[in-house]
Amino acid sequence: MKGFALQGVRYLGLVVLLAIAGQALAADVNWPRMTDSADGVPIAYEVQGSGEPTLVFIHGWSCDGRYWRGQVPYFSQRHRVVTVDLAGHGHSGLGREAFTLPAFGKDVKAVLDDLDVEQAILIGHSMGGPVSVEAARLMPERVIGIIGVDTFHDVASEIDQEQRDGMLEPLQEDFAPAARQFVASMFIDSTDPELRDWVMHDMAAAPPVVAISAMEDMLARHADGEAARHFEELTIPVVAINADLWPTDVEANRQLLPEFDAVIMEDTDHFLHMAKPEAFNRELERMIGTPP
Repeated sequence: MKGFALQGVRYLGLVVLLAIAGQALAADVNWPRMTDSADGVPIAYEVQGSGEPTLVFIHGWSCDGRYWRGQVPYFSQRHRVVTVDLAGHGHSGLGREAFTLPAFGKDVKAVLDDLDVEQAILIGHSMGGPVSVEAARLMPERVIGIIGVDTFHDVASEIDQEQRDGMLEPLQEDFAPAARQFVASMFIDSTDPELRDWVMHDMAAAPPVVAISAMEDMLARHADGEAARHFEELTIPVVAINADLWPTDVEANRQLLPEFDAVIMEDTDHFLHMAKPEAFNRELERMIGTPP
């Protein structure tokens, strides 16, 4: 009987230890969060780390918060880091008639409101750059700077109807193969082929209605000059970390925003933060450390 009693005590002790360990593990899990955008669409986001200013990472066209995996562990050691899934992307809702840059800007604002963020630097890749501009216009008292990632190449560049049709029509006719071909042009030969293939297929799996709507809006805002006007109205520092795949016209952007600046990373491509995360993180850390 003593043996059974002793085993029972040991079993009970093991159960208690496992329960305590389970509670500790549960406390360490960083579950995604949800909030509603201005139009009621649920917006998914994740938070890690602590420290101000808060860094808000905004993904590009047909991407989501996963594309910042090379940055979150590094920067969350010293900052509160937020990654957002814009509406129609990742785990966020799809219930929106038009997926536009201003609406995406409201998605970002909803997240900052939910977290009571007082000071934020917005870090936007590709489409996330102009989305950052729209978000900053909504929160001029809280956004202290914007860092673009392979974006803002020439904000005032004009896109005519023929160019717009040339980009949109293949996506409208057969989205997945057209998207894969479009994304393939954003890489250089030396990029890890596994990364390239994953990005191509992941972006091609985006909901076509969301991707096409967002692309239409981006192109239209360049065509009518709204992208340049909104950029010009900013009163905060804006810089970019761009690849050398496409030219960046710093002087043209300075005609709109005199203090605009950019650093060019060589031998990389549109997904430079994924292809060369260590080098990119050093550049980003330097820019974050520059007083606004």
